[in-house]
Amino acid sequence: MKNITIVGGGLVGSLAAFYLARRGYNIKVYERRPDLRKTDISAGKSINLVISHRGFTALEKVGLKEEMEKITVPAYGRMTHDTEGNQNFYPYSIHGKAIHSVSRGGLNAALMSKAEEFDNVEFFFDEKCESVDLENATCVFRNYKTGEATTVTSDLVIGADGAFSAVRAEMVKQPRFNYSQEYISAGYKEIHIPAAADGSPQLDLKALHIWPRKEFMLMGLANLDNGFTGTIFGPWEGENSFETVQTEEQVEAYFKKFYPDAIPLIPDYKEQYLNNPASALVIVRCDPWKYKNKVMLVGDAAHAIVPFYGEGMNCGFEDIFVFDNLLDEFGDQDMGNVLDKYSKQRQPNGNAIADLSLRNFIEMRDLVADPNFILRKKIEGKIYKDHPEQWMPLYSQVKFTNIQYADALATAHKQDEIMAEVLAMPDIENKWDDPKIAEFVLNKI
Repeated sequence: MKNITIVGGGLVGSLAAFYLARRGYNIKVYERRPDLRKTDISAGKSINLVISHRGFTALEKVGLKEEMEKITVPAYGRMTHDTEGNQNFYPYSIHGKAIHSVSRGGLNAALMSKAEEFDNVEFFFDEKCESVDLENATCVFRNYKTGEATTVTSDLVIGADGAFSAVRAEMVKQPRFNYSQEYISAGYKEIHIPAAADGSPQLDLKALHIWPRKEFMLMGLANLDNGFTGTIFGPWEGENSFETVQTEEQVEAYFKKFYPDAIPLIPDYKEQYLNNPASALVIVRCDPWKYKNKVMLVGDAAHAIVPFYGEGMNCGFEDIFVFDNLLDEFGDQDMGNVLDKYSKQRQPNGNAIADLSLRNFIEMRDLVADPNFILRKKIEGKIYKDHPEQWMPLYSQVKFTNIQYADALATAHKQDEIMAEVLAMPDIENKWDDPKIAEFVLNKI
């Protein structure tokens, strides 16, 4: 195998190019958008990303962790804001571990530039993938600017072209290819929270900020310039929705009622709300993630998920990490075997993180302000601290380890059952740290 075509030059496609260029393959990356390093990215269409342990694991294997970490801002916990302006901090880890906020565009640009340092990597921009011949690993691209069509044949095609993948669209036509697409009832709208006039941060940089309001929420992740990328997640229709909050007066009333302490932070909140687009959130599941020894899917093309666990990119990076490990183990002489193992290992985990992400949406918008949820976190933290080999909270499994998502989800279901029994105990609020509670829990595992 010598030549690889990567359809999509986003985060996962760029990392794939870097990984595979190290192996000596000739890599051509075709991206439908302009080169983001030369073009202003329009505001209001992105969500800050979070790099977690698995993402750093993938970066570390190829020597990129330290450099990429420099463009991130660590967050050590959630800072919740209630309607009275009160703030409460809840650490992510009893061990002081952090997740790392990063600009999508900044990280993508950095990964592109690192991949381009290899002589055997070429990026082509403004190239729309019009068709894919799976059997012959051939793609046809059409340039948006010139209208010229280019036909590219390679030994392997990697579909890294996002939730509405052209590569996957061709695979859907194959017998026994399973595919589903689901839009959730919520969408999102970006609201930028700038630094103060003197350049200082207006919010605690070491926290992910959440304004949980049951059916909707505002969230803020820090940027390197001391500002925050804020995101409103809310329903498309009904009361307090994107459909009903559409005038300056309605936006002002909405913020005064639900996010009053955010108003001083965002001088132009009304203009931003009205001008920044509301975007949909889609979940894509499919199986298998490959076609023979010719084509494979990675990232959102294989497993588009909602952003509430901050794991979409990390899962995509883990795809590349796992694929590379399989190449280490089996080589590329039998690519069909490698791709089969890749698909069978990763597809259940893609489904699991999709489920986990929906679960975390409920937690972030609703449960973080619920006394029972807060009590559960205290109990779990105590047990984890005293018995780390027997109990690890779900969030730590997902964000701070490489435990398979599917295994973490299965463990979470069992933990839910146990903690439901604990929270139903009489006077649990006053005896939550009693050693007998830990004994009860550990006997249930």
